[in-house]
Amino acid sequence: MAEDHSLSTPLLSAPPADYPSHLVINVQDPDPDPTESTAIQSPSIRLHRQQNGVCNNNTLNPFEFIGAHEDFEVPSSITIDPFRNHTLNIAGLYEFVKILICLPIALVRVALFGLCLAVGYMATYLALHGWKDKENPMPKWRCRLMWVTRICARLILFSFGYHWIKRKGKPALREIAPIVVSNHISYVEPIFFFYELFPTIVASELHDSMPFVGTIIRAMQVIYVDRFSRSSRKHAVNEIKRKASCNGFPQLLLFPEGTTTNGRLLISFQLGAFIPGYPVQPVIVRYPHVHFDQSWGHVTVPKLMFRMFTQFHNFMEVDHLPLVSPHENRKENAIHFAQMTSHLMASSLNVVQTSHSYGDFMLFAKASELNQENPSQFMVEMAWVESSFRIKALEAIDFLEIFLSMNPDPSGHVEMHDFLRVLRLKPCSLSEKIFGFIDVEKMGKITLAGNLFLLGSAHILKQPLFKQACELAFTECDIDGKNCILKQELRDAVTLAVPNMGEDEISGIHSLFDVDGDGKISEDDFVSCLRRHPLLIALFFPRLWYTGLSIADHR
Repeated sequence: MAEDHSLSTPLLSAPPADYPSHLVINVQDPDPDPTESTAIQSPSIRLHRQQNGVCNNNTLNPFEFIGAHEDFEVPSSITIDPFRNHTLNIAGLYEFVKILICLPIALVRVALFGLCLAVGYMATYLALHGWKDKENPMPKWRCRLMWVTRICARLILFSFGYHWIKRKGKPALREIAPIVVSNHISYVEPIFFFYELFPTIVASELHDSMPFVGTIIRAMQVIYVDRFSRSSRKHAVNEIKRKASCNGFPQLLLFPEGTTTNGRLLISFQLGAFIPGYPVQPVIVRYPHVHFDQSWGHVTVPKLMFRMFTQFHNFMEVDHLPLVSPHENRKENAIHFAQMTSHLMASSLNVVQTSHSYGDFMLFAKASELNQENPSQFMVEMAWVESSFRIKALEAIDFLEIFLSMNPDPSGHVEMHDFLRVLRLKPCSLSEKIFGFIDVEKMGKITLAGNLFLLGSAHILKQPLFKQACELAFTECDIDGKNCILKQELRDAVTLAVPNMGEDEISGIHSLFDVDGDGKISEDDFVSCLRRHPLLIALFFPRLWYTGLSIADHR
């Protein structure tokens, strides 16, 4: 009988009845949260075990009393490193010969670079000298003097090997598009835009102290921002609004990714350029190459400059895309505006979009600092994590440090005994339940590198009842009402959950909670420890049994 290949026929036949249990992956696309600072949301998966179509819940959830569920969401396995430079090392005979040939040329280029930097610095110094009213646009005569520095910037690009730059599209006038946004791959783009537009930029406060560079960017009436300070970010957004609304200021240039990538994808956008609601002109930059990847990535500046100086020519393409304006009926929705812009830029670049952010670079840097063999595996698409779990990058760094102290193997797996050692727990039923909560795939080890420990801890931390549970646990443990927990009081509380604990084991837990080391556990110590080690809230479940039920009922 001929096989039926109609559209209504299933491509895969139904599995036999005795087919073994398998991992079920349900793909969902979470709704964007308008309060978040990230513009791109990535699909995530919810993992759970299934046996004959029924979830396997043999293990009691030790965090159920605060409303935490075992099937917390985790992202799919990440194989992309958005920051990786693909030519870290000089490879191939052609590249070695080219560098040898270009060494004399490189000396001339270095001299030209130094001369242009010195002349540009002096011109900028003169343009800024005596100028005190920096809240208003720079006077025209000072702007004309800055043309000397702008020409020096173009000569610096020439010394880097960018003898010509291919342009496509037309830059929009400032009156039409007061804000320009661009992808960010190298330190070359800011130099190019400085020459091309002389814009106002948003930059980290750290740049102000950089020799030569700090003076030059001050002439651009830079808006400084500390990305870890909410008040600083709010002030920066207000300054963007103010300067975008005044045609006396130049166009504003923002790199909404917030860091450099290797240009092979587009990571999540910050919203600073989109909150004001003005039309923006997206600009995309490419660096076509065969032997030398010009992305900054994990390469040091001197090494990247050396490679640039020793190339015959470096290619750069700049494409000015059509303007993007917020929909009139959704003008207040900066997230939707950012998503439209990022989608246009990604489509024009022909790359994918991910939810990585600067926080992932911080995770990579921390893993590298702690000598991990493959630090890229510890990235978690931090923009999605921040949106889903309401934790910040610095908190994620703390969780990563704790995870790495568990001595993961080269593949990023942690065994149960190392997990318990770091949390100062002894093997027991409760310890196994805590570990099982993180061990989503039930393999006897924490897999997917640091993701499961980080996400599991964040899942506990974000529970609405977590803070109240911490406060009630402290109150229940503080038997004598002196607003501190002594070692004996801690022993009485913990041994209800983990019986037969020895003196050394109690001392280990006490030292973990005694953050300031004064021999007593204050409420601040107690809450700080549980925020850093949220899994330990399960130790106080017996103390909170009746209180916990009332909390759950209230919820």
